[in-house]
Amino acid sequence: MMTESDTQQDQAADDNKMPLAPEERHAAANRMVKQYVLGSMAIGLVPIPLVDLAALVGVQLKLLHGLAGLYDIDFKADLGRSAIASLIGGIVPTTTSPSLAASLSKLIPGFGQTIATGSLVLLNGATTYALGKVFIQHFAAGGTFLTFDPEVVRDFFEQQCQEGRTVAESLRPKRRRDQATNQES
Repeated sequence: MMTESDTQQDQAADDNKMPLAPEERHAAANRMVKQYVLGSMAIGLVPIPLVDLAALVGVQLKLLHGLAGLYDIDFKADLGRSAIASLIGGIVPTTTSPSLAASLSKLIPGFGQTIATGSLVLLNGATTYALGKVFIQHFAAGGTFLTFDPEVVRDFFEQQCQEGRTVAESLRPKRRRDQATNQES
């Protein structure tokens, strides 16, 4: 249980924190995105259909919360959920439908589980990467959740999804082991 003294010490520590230079903030934001990409990829391994998608939204919401804190933006979960839904929901044919189909294919014993897991790992990583990159750009330009317009960033989001697939592929454990083995040869 926190005492009043602990609260005052925490507040004093927050008041004494030096603001990050833009380059440091950008580097910290990119590291944060990479961590959440790994977490969202792990969610692709959850064997229960639709639970994996709910968990993914939770991870992406936590990413937005972390980025908002890094950029000193007020965060409200309902605005974060709305931003995620409006951005990802706007590209339903290319992103959301495959994720939903892959999640539901986990209902097929054996083969369905294998196929779904492989595709969801990459899709989750790619969309989380793109979401992070969009909000880094938005927050760095002085935007907030209230000023977020998904239509303005839709093309950038789709471009970052493609880049995110490459990033997610490079982060897959088997892929990293294979690359390490090839470098040793």
